[in-house]
Amino acid sequence: MKLSLVEVRHIAQLSRLALSEDEAELYAPQLSKIIDYVEQLNNLDTSAIEPTSHIIALNNVMADDILGASLPRLEALKNAPDTTGKFYRIPKIIE
Repeated sequence: MKLSLVEVRHIAQLSRLALSEDEAELYAPQLSKIIDYVEQLNNLDTSAIEPTSHIIALNNVMADDILGASLPRLEALKNAPDTTGKFYRIPKIIE
């Protein structure tokens, strides 16, 4: 499949890439070769392969909640730009 320069510019726009004319002319044949290579997958017989959403099984990895020592309040507030004794102070954002 040969991509035109218009198609390459459209792909670049969708990808939010700014391409010069020289770059578009350089990338057009390269992208065409990539698409031709991927289109070879259409020739594979996949009739015996069950459709899947993932190629490997997904397992949720959950860590146990382990109670540990907390950071002291003064230590946690030490690098804050503004505090009110025991709380962080942030600019008011809701009027």
